[in-house]
Amino acid sequence: MRFMIIVKASTNSEAGVMPREDMLAAMADYHQELARAGVLLDANGLHPSAKGWRIRYEGGRRRVIDGPFAETKELIAGYTLIQVKSREEALEWARRFPNPHDEDCEIEIRQLFELEDFTPGEAIERFRDMGVAAAKQ
Repeated sequence: MRFMIIVKASTNSEAGVMPREDMLAAMADYHQELARAGVLLDANGLHPSAKGWRIRYEGGRRRVIDGPFAETKELIAGYTLIQVKSREEALEWARRFPNPHDEDCEIEIRQLFELEDFTPGEAIERFRDMGVAAAKQ
């Protein structure tokens, strides 16, 4: 089972303020524990939304919307992707996640779909043939 630990953005992360050294050290320690346990798949921080864009789909058309985006609490500043045996194990790892900001905040944990979660069919086989991560589970 794969889970994504989603770090919500803050005013500072959206302003491009880099984390303090002690926060980076705590994150490095945590991710090192994940790696030693063999459950870490990926982890990264994201640039502020001012450097990003969105594609909006309306009436069969696509429109590009450049950042920054106003609702900071709805934005993502980074993520950690883990693979564990159960929801309970994911919860235990998530409880140990260091506070990613210098203020009150929250992280969100979401399970990823696996190809086996979908009804078998030609499209799912195409994804499996491409070697997407879900197919390798």
